[in-house]
Amino acid sequence: MTETVLDIKHWGNNLGVRLPAAVARAAHLHADQRVRITVEGERIIITPLHDEPLSLEQRLARFDPERHGGEAMSVDERLGAERW
Repeated sequence: MTETVLDIKHWGNNLGVRLPAAVARAAHLHADQRVRITVEGERIIITPLHDEPLSLEQRLARFDPERHGGEAMSVDERLGAERW
């Protein structure tokens, strides 16, 4: 069993705990992974969620030009020395 004692800190208007690498490895967690947080009595349970990989169509449907810098490819405008 992997165990550690941590301090809860303010993170903006929320509270946060940083998981040590050894704890994350033991629980098979990684950065940007989605988890479910459940409270049972005085216990907090973190359960990893395993999302299915997205298809290209699903990824493109989630693309937001405002959020991703506003860049978009356009084939009706020359940007350099391209020849069509």
